[in-house]
Amino acid sequence: MADLGLPELLIIVAVFVLLFGSARLPDAARSVGRSLRVFKAEVTRPDDVVPPPGETGGQDEPPPAPPAVPR
Repeated sequence: MADLGLPELLIIVAVFVLLFGSARLPDAARSVGRSLRVFKAEVTRPDDVVPPPGETGGQDEPPPAPPAVPR
């Protein structure tokens, strides 16, 4: 990846200030931080792993009972 020096970073900051304005820049940075935090939590959480079809994913559930036949 390209090395970003001080001049490049200053240009990037100037573009963000021009796009968002100095008043909305903290809110934009805060929302980006929240989004990254949620994304990281979703990526690292193994609870939501979907098992392949035909596997229970480690959950031992009994098969459903057959319907009762009236006599």
